[in-house]
Amino acid sequence: MSENRTKPASSADERPDWLDIVRRQVGSLRYGVVQVVVHDSQVTQIDKTERVRLETLAQKPFKADQKTGSQCENKQNAYRAAGRLIKMKTTDMKLKQLVIATLACLQVTISAFAGDGTATNSTTDAEIETLKQQIQELDQKVRILERQREVDKEDAATTAKAQPHLSLGANGFTFSSADTNFAVSLHGLLQVDSRTFPADGGIKGNDGFILRRARLILSGTVFRDFDFLFVPDFGGSAVQIFDAYVNYRYNPELQLQAGKFKSPVGLEHLQADANTSFNERSLATDLVPNRDLGVELHGDLFGGVVSYAAGIFDGAPDYSGTTTNADYEDDKAFVGRVFFQPWKTSDAAALKGLAFGLGGSYEVDRAATNTATGLTPGYTTDGQQKFFSYSSGVFANGTHWRLSPQAYYYYGPFNLLGEYVISDQQVTKGTSSADLQNTAWEVSGGWILTGEDASYNGVTPKHPFNPRNGQWGAWQIIARYANLDVDKNAFPTFASYGSSASSARAWAVGFNWYLNKDFRVNTSFSRTTFSGYTGTAPAVPAQPENALFTRLQLAF
Repeated sequence: MSENRTKPASSADERPDWLDIVRRQVGSLRYGVVQVVVHDSQVTQIDKTERVRLETLAQKPFKADQKTGSQCENKQNAYRAAGRLIKMKTTDMKLKQLVIATLACLQVTISAFAGDGTATNSTTDAEIETLKQQIQELDQKVRILERQREVDKEDAATTAKAQPHLSLGANGFTFSSADTNFAVSLHGLLQVDSRTFPADGGIKGNDGFILRRARLILSGTVFRDFDFLFVPDFGGSAVQIFDAYVNYRYNPELQLQAGKFKSPVGLEHLQADANTSFNERSLATDLVPNRDLGVELHGDLFGGVVSYAAGIFDGAPDYSGTTTNADYEDDKAFVGRVFFQPWKTSDAAALKGLAFGLGGSYEVDRAATNTATGLTPGYTTDGQQKFFSYSSGVFANGTHWRLSPQAYYYYGPFNLLGEYVISDQQVTKGTSSADLQNTAWEVSGGWILTGEDASYNGVTPKHPFNPRNGQWGAWQIIARYANLDVDKNAFPTFASYGSSASSARAWAVGFNWYLNKDFRVNTSFSRTTFSGYTGTAPAVPAQPENALFTRLQLAF
């Protein structure tokens, strides 16, 4: 297609008659268009466009209003466009669409131009056949490229399936095999606390900052069904191994665990340290065992509606913050717990978060032949100050059983947790023996002001802290009341009123700020009062304990 433009002369004397120009242009035109351009009522330009028409390929006449004729003006432009498309990278997602569209333009254009029975050029049938063959070759190349792309995708998917998986996010660091039969996860827990005791009667050295917990948590799976957990703690004044166990997971209903882990008795104690509402657990936890060495059969039945745990352990005294890795005598403890969540899988939203259960333990303690007594080192307050301990020379000797009915309720932003604990212990001092039954209970609750769902397993903010976007995380208010009573028969033979209180009552309120899933800020105030103490100040039970707590926590 060629195009000639003719402009009339600029002066009136030189300006030829534009009609003559048009006649000459039309007379020299074999097939094409002459276009007259007018500006300010004057003819300023005359364009002549020479076009080439293909010979007849179809019976249907060409129609000037067909879109295809305007999209592809001639076979040469369409052919060059198709050639450029074939050279594009095979990974281009639009390759197929572009080439097919070009081919369509070619085919329709040929048909359209060939349809006019008044063809004016001398294009031969051989040229048309050649063009058809070239179109077929282009179509074949497109098909080959499509198949090659499919093969590339299949190869990439196969390669990805065989590659190990690596993830790093809010839930920690995880590295696993392609089939997930082998996996290792690294988590962490860091709690930096402050404790302040206003009006404490001059007790020295109990205000300050402490590294409450600093743990690297290593967990994983080997050969699909064998899990492990290893948790050293670098907080406090000495490094301790809190958890170290292996677990065979035949299925969710039947699992066997062996090593060092929490005894399945207390509800509050079994809650993860990162998820407790207050900095410290309540007085009720003073009467349950801490972590112990043993073997446990456990599982979840009916999708978690019923959970059970039963095990044989060395036997641990009433709660002690310092755990041991050895037994002080030969008899073992039998520990078990059953927990029900009847509506866990139902559609009753108001009842899904209701659960209740019973935990307990039974063991027979023998009089110690070494310095170990088999007794708790003492019961502590919310501020971790000791208010009761057995007198020197007292040993556990005989049966020791515990029973702990427990329940919780979570519904939307509301939560309520409660438990009652009995610790019945036979003790001996010299020729005197007694069966002492200590009891404790607690009720705690909270409300998330920002509307997130409360959970036994923690809170996840809907809008993680980001002040630039006006997001402030989740806010929760909490409250708790707890009571512990020591058997009155413990005094004065096995404990002294001059150094121990016979009961403690504590209430506490607080505020938790969950900035995101991993970072949390706590503050709370607790007041504990005592009965039975006859000692003198500044010993802790001589006056109420008022304690102000703060905490910065990172858990991932």
